[in-house]
Amino acid sequence: MHHQKSVHLAAKELAALRLLLENAGRIVTAQQLKDALWGNVHVTSDSVPRCISSLRARLENDECIQTVYKQGYRLTSAVAYDVETPAARLPRLAIVPFRCGPYVAEHMGSAVAEDATSRLTAARPPIFSMLARDSAFALTARGNSAHEVGKALAADLVMTGAVQRVGAQYRLRVEMIRVEDGTQIWVEDWMVPQERAAALQAKVVERLAFRMGVGPGRGEDEGMTTDARAFDAFLRGRHEWQSLERHRMQDGVRLLHQAAEAQPAWVQAREHAVRATVAQELLGYIAPGTAADEVRRVAAMTEGQTEAARVILPALGWMKFHVDRDLAEAQTTLEDVEGEPLDPWLTRLRALFAASRHRFDEAAQLLRTGMERDPYSPWMNAALAWTYHLAGEREQSAQQVERYLELIPDHPATRLFGGMILAYQGELDRALALTGELVQERPYFDLGSAAHAYALACRGDRERAEEFLERLQWAGRERYVARSFTAAAYVALGNAEAAMAELRAADEDRCPWFFETLADPRLEDLRAMPEFEAMGARLGEMEAAAVQGPNPALN
Repeated sequence: MHHQKSVHLAAKELAALRLLLENAGRIVTAQQLKDALWGNVHVTSDSVPRCISSLRARLENDECIQTVYKQGYRLTSAVAYDVETPAARLPRLAIVPFRCGPYVAEHMGSAVAEDATSRLTAARPPIFSMLARDSAFALTARGNSAHEVGKALAADLVMTGAVQRVGAQYRLRVEMIRVEDGTQIWVEDWMVPQERAAALQAKVVERLAFRMGVGPGRGEDEGMTTDARAFDAFLRGRHEWQSLERHRMQDGVRLLHQAAEAQPAWVQAREHAVRATVAQELLGYIAPGTAADEVRRVAAMTEGQTEAARVILPALGWMKFHVDRDLAEAQTTLEDVEGEPLDPWLTRLRALFAASRHRFDEAAQLLRTGMERDPYSPWMNAALAWTYHLAGEREQSAQQVERYLELIPDHPATRLFGGMILAYQGELDRALALTGELVQERPYFDLGSAAHAYALACRGDRERAEEFLERLQWAGRERYVARSFTAAAYVALGNAEAAMAELRAADEDRCPWFFETLADPRLEDLRAMPEFEAMGARLGEMEAAAVQGPNPALN
């Protein structure tokens, strides 16, 4: 703004002005300006003077930027902060998975988009208001174009592109689209050697910063290319664990640990290994005790590494609660990350923690807040419907189910929780269709089999319901089977004793869904049983102990 008139500056002019403003009254050398504007790119000796001359002309004041002979340039005008005009809203940016050409691994396209999203979300000062990864990826998975994804998320801009393999190099093409009219406002191509694959993500961020006039147009890959094999293991591991398929998740965790062992200081690899471990536990793929041991092992390995320890704290706090049954320690651990940015994973874990304590209003608020930024997140949408169900809010639960069935109908979370809720509310044909598709596509997903058995029992198909439950009983003799959700199927079959046996096993196994299950309206017929009441009282005892603290004598 100059004399209340907007002044439009080119990217390099804006970057030069920012540097001069940051050093107002001090000399900025020509070399500093060159480094900031062009980085390592070779330019002629008159490039800086020409940029400054153009900037002066646009500002219509030759005296505001003083040339100091053989030293550099100095901003001499008085600098005042505008405290009355609200700061301009940052443009909302969504990044969708990049397309992969022949001979390019599938995970490369999603990796470029995911890492660029993470880096730009953490950028300080922020360049964009970043839209969440889960929503952008979920919409893309449904076949939406980049422009359609941007419109659905009310973005200002959407970034897409392609990764091609050309000999021993990757060719990255990046396109920025203005959502309002679908116009491609810029496109760039560059080549990166395959052994420096991590530079792809860094390159995206640096070019965006340069295009926005807030960076030098250069950057490094934060040391992640020192071991190309480790980096490839990390990318493949992260991609595999997010598939939510049992064996692929196991492979993903193995690859993440392989990457972390090759580069011990690599925070991201350990963070994703822990997140994958918690996800496996919640899906019923590994026993809670095994998951807790793994989280503690990684936590011990990161002792003394402040940044690495902090990203593991949420999982550690969750294990302290439902495995150790130490609510006071869990709260203390989770409070250590209260000031951290609310990423989707942390939001889901906090909501799960609140719902397990039967604080359903708190859980619902966390999820609603998270969905303001991540409206198409499959897990947050499903968790919100389930939270309403546990709170006894039938109408709200039904409305939320209808909402996310329209938005993300094919996701496992949609079918799992939607199937159980619809069966409870009497919409048996739809419930059976959802849970039937789930067990057909994922036959080793035990929670899906339990949900299907419940829907069958509600319809009166006793023989088939018992068949699914018997399969789970047999499977439980060979491996861990999460038992919390099977109790409702036995209640629907009128077998209260078998339902209590399932809850007893879930309690002994420290199933992560156990305390939530105690509030499940589907178990209403068990509430008068003394053993069920004693299970509920245990949560109250944990809450009372947390209030007293670890050592009441000192309070």
